[in-house]
Amino acid sequence: MARADRLLRLLDLMRRLRPPVTAARLAEELGLSERTLYRDIAALRAAGARIEGEAGYGYTLTEDPALPPQMFDRLEVEALALGLAEIRSWGDAALAEAAERALAKIVATLPERVQRQAMHNVLHAYRYFERPAAPPWMALLREAAWDEEAVHMRYTDRAGAETERVVYPLGLVFTEDRHQLLAWCCLREGFRRFNLHQVAAAERTGESFRPRRVGLLNDYLKQMGG
Repeated sequence: MARADRLLRLLDLMRRLRPPVTAARLAEELGLSERTLYRDIAALRAAGARIEGEAGYGYTLTEDPALPPQMFDRLEVEALALGLAEIRSWGDAALAEAAERALAKIVATLPERVQRQAMHNVLHAYRYFERPAAPPWMALLREAAWDEEAVHMRYTDRAGAETERVVYPLGLVFTEDRHQLLAWCCLREGFRRFNLHQVAAAERTGESFRPRRVGLLNDYLKQMGG
């Protein structure tokens, strides 16, 4: 493999792996000796790449405009276009518009040949049933989850009873036929998935649950694993 190609592959690998990534892991992925890997790190640094870390600890790539841009191959471009098309058909208006802008930005950075491939992608997804429209509370709940802020909801359960809930929103879940909120329910003192179309009203409370968020997510993953 030409050295220039090897250095580009090293940059791409450092972008994709969780930092800090050890020299041993990088060398194994690239099929190199660690000695060669250290020389390649030094060459990238000499060329202007901002790579923090050292041998025995691991390396972190800090993106810099002077670095060669990430390049997508044809299948990666098709995957991006397919995934963003799903978001446009499944999300609320703001999310759909964000997906449209994201695809336009990605395509604009590609070489002309790859842009043409993106404009004529061959992978498509169709659903032979009508998906429910995005519920009105999606944007509020999404932003509350980002800000780690509790939400007060009026919720109608499967039996038709309306209850008042204060929840800690952890994430939105898109299943095959519904939109759901994954949250910690303060009333039930447990994790719940709420169907967004059964939410009658929702408002942010101003109460932060930031100190608890990571612990709650870890507990949920443990329950799922069990």
